[in-house]
Amino acid sequence: MTKLDRDGVAIHYEVEGQGLPLLLSHGYGATGRMWKPQVQALKDRCRIITWDLRGHGESDSPDDPSLYTHELSIDDMRAILDAEGIDQAVIGGHSLGGFLTLRFNVSYPERVKALYLQGCGPGYRKAEGREAWNRTSQSRAERFEELGLEALTGASEVRRNQHHSATGLAHAARGILSQRDSQVIDSLPHINVPTLITVGDGDRAFLGSSDYMAAKIEGASKFVIDNAGHGCNLDQPERVNEILGEFLAGLA
Repeated sequence: MTKLDRDGVAIHYEVEGQGLPLLLSHGYGATGRMWKPQVQALKDRCRIITWDLRGHGESDSPDDPSLYTHELSIDDMRAILDAEGIDQAVIGGHSLGGFLTLRFNVSYPERVKALYLQGCGPGYRKAEGREAWNRTSQSRAERFEELGLEALTGASEVRRNQHHSATGLAHAARGILSQRDSQVIDSLPHINVPTLITVGDGDRAFLGSSDYMAAKIEGASKFVIDNAGHGCNLDQPERVNEILGEFLAGLA
């Protein structure tokens, strides 16, 4: 367990295993704990780094809403790699973490060996799509402000985690979960590293976006996980470990 000081904001991360570096980012409302089944199964062949986004888990929840942005989040990811002396890693993530994985690749492609995208989408090209998404993000923020941490409901990856600040989660919804432009979706045809996409067969919100990403990213592999919802790595850990393990073995 390590705390990284990012201009006064402590970012919590953990490292287990040896070998190929793999940085895994969680979804909104979850924490790095959601990757425990993958850490346990793959740490004998990978150096796996999990972390908590700003406002989540054991990371700090600053009061200033301006400290919750896509840019600061991907710079947190870069700073973790720097702190561990890692020049290049497999970058992976679930839901919001998957979007940030793609956003990281836009800004720091030289640090990316491969991509793992789970139950996520690339954002929106049209302003109407972003506005609809942001209305939902605003609603989630308001629920945390009204109900506190009792507003934590949802899929398996959210229910299994602990948080300390409803205000931090509200700020993260408005600042990190929200969409602002189309640069991530526009970047898909330019991705030139091996890419693995997984999605649960019951994850209706992201089945279409997973198909879209697989079609736009040259050479991407996509797997639909049977009998799984949004948190497919928790619903069917053995299957996800098998697929992810084979993908990583091919990179070694």
